Amino acid sequence: MWAFAGCAHYQARPIVPEQTAAALSARSLDDDGLRRFLTDNLGREPSPWPLPQWDFEQLALAAYYYQPSLEVARAEWRVATAGKITAGERPNPSLGLSGTYDTTTPPPWIPGITLDVPIETAGKRGYRLAQARHLAEAARWNLLDAIWQARSAVRVALLDLYSARETESLLARQEAAQADVVRLLEGQLAAGAVAGVEVTQVRIALDTTRLARQQAHRQEAEALASLADALGLPVAALQEVPLSFSGLDEFPTTLTAPEVRRQALLNRTDVRGALAEYAASQSALQLEIAKQYPDLSLGPGYEYDQTDNKWTLGVSLTLPILNQNQGAIAEARTRRELVAARFLAVQSKAAGQIDLALAGYEGALQQSATAAALLGNLQKRLDAVRAMQQAGEVDAMAVANAQVEFNTGALSRLDALVKAQQALGQLEDAMQSPLVLPAAVLRRAETNPQEAHPPINHEP
Repeated sequence: MWAFAGCAHYQARPIVPEQTAAALSARSLDDDGLRRFLTDNLGREPSPWPLPQWDFEQLALAAYYYQPSLEVARAEWRVATAGKITAGERPNPSLGLSGTYDTTTPPPWIPGITLDVPIETAGKRGYRLAQARHLAEAARWNLLDAIWQARSAVRVALLDLYSARETESLLARQEAAQADVVRLLEGQLAAGAVAGVEVTQVRIALDTTRLARQQAHRQEAEALASLADALGLPVAALQEVPLSFSGLDEFPTTLTAPEVRRQALLNRTDVRGALAEYAASQSALQLEIAKQYPDLSLGPGYEYDQTDNKWTLGVSLTLPILNQNQGAIAEARTRRELVAARFLAVQSKAAGQIDLALAGYEGALQQSATAAALLGNLQKRLDAVRAMQQAGEVDAMAVANAQVEFNTGALSRLDALVKAQQALGQLEDAMQSPLVLPAAVLRRAETNPQEAHPPINHEP
């Protein structure tokens, strides 16, 4: 029984949907495990706790802690890593017992023992290990890609939420300004100074603005739900959480440097993952070529024959007569060509994405600058019209119209700012540069941040 002393034993871990649903619903941003995870990644204790405001980087860390898709990628990495153990295992010897019955000379039974010891040749075990290591590396790069995707989803949702809230706020001001215009024109209509069609036009504009504000309110609710989904939280966990949108008016220039582009083409997660898969296909081909050479099998044996001890030693091997593993070699060789083509396609796609994102980012920056300049001029015009009203040079209608034009410019400025931030997010996704996300954060996100606690979705 000593041979079975180190055997693993099965332990049931059934999934209970009711417990899973309850645990998901109980998630929040004031979890103590999340606080420790933030401490490890921020290098300082988050104080006070719970945080008075959550900015983008802190929310991204919360996504690394909670997002279920990341745990799927971590599990896939662990599966691939466990494959290295399988690849490195040596074949077990086998023990055989035999009995021969001799009808001529007593005692009639001749007991025998045979031992079969397989010996791999041509470095097959080393090639298997190399292939498993490369596959585990590819799975790790897939995990890092999932981390980037989680960060990107949080950024998109947070930007959508910012856009919806700011749009609703600006449209509310625009609605108030247009209501003033309607009120003033209705007074002029009653005095016979304007035609009814002019009042109808401004009423239509007011109703259009009101509809747009209601749509922005709906988009805010949808964006909050999208942010909760990106974080792996129920939307109720974000209802009363104060969010910070600081930094959304900042645009880094480091990402446009040629060196960053070159590093992205070499170090993007999908590029490195495809490269690891190609290395695994190389090892797979080496393994199939090595299989041309047969493995040996040593077979020492023993018989106790009428008080005589008889020892035997046998050697066996498969004769490569009918085939020399050429079919498997051909498959491995063509599979390597396939993976090489995929690598080139991935790198080419990365180059195209980076070039497209750079062009979009630079154009969006120009539009944002133009919209900001326009808004500045509209502010000067509004201030001037207000001063003229105080001097009695213009009436309230001129001020109301100037206010409407300024609010329209503010909406255009917000739209340009959001588009520039969207372009920045696309550029960051295309680059996946460590200038954006430190490598230390990526390394910490690789491990399961909740592994210190019992799994929430299993019974013991």
